[in-house]
Amino acid sequence: MTEEKHLTGPEGLKKIGELIKHIKIAMMTTANPDGSFDSRPMATQTEKEFDGKIWFLTRNESGKVEELKQDSHVSLLYADQGDAKYISIKGRANLSRDRSAIHDLWNPMYKAWFPQGEEDPAIAVLWVEVEEAEYWEASSSRLVRGVRYLAAAATGGRVNLGETGKITVNA
Repeated sequence: MTEEKHLTGPEGLKKIGELIKHIKIAMMTTANPDGSFDSRPMATQTEKEFDGKIWFLTRNESGKVEELKQDSHVSLLYADQGDAKYISIKGRANLSRDRSAIHDLWNPMYKAWFPQGEEDPAIAVLWVEVEEAEYWEASSSRLVRGVRYLAAAATGGRVNLGETGKITVNA
């Protein structure tokens, strides 16, 4: 059994920010013109306080950028198996070549993808404006969760295993 919540506005934004803060990689899914989907790992920029936008650096000429030109809808999937936190985010992607935004997001680790550093002409900023999210979150440590799972199995699911919810950003 899980507690189900529906969050909106600032409370919803705060919850999303808390859930993704320590999860560095999201699987970003975009739509192909033929109706199929592509997913790829993207490094989330979580240095700023979450304000409804999730930031990434990307190559300005890539399959995902071409797909986003056709359809800006994206899905971001985050998973933290150790803490049993999972979040699925829907939103719209935007692209920019704004050098000040690139500078703000730059980290030396990105030289592996952009050998010329933050001045590399291949860099673009991609941000997703979050529209809604769903999450699943365990309410306790791994050991306690294991005991609760056993208790839930023994009691027919009458033990609280955590929280699930839907977040609507612009309600």
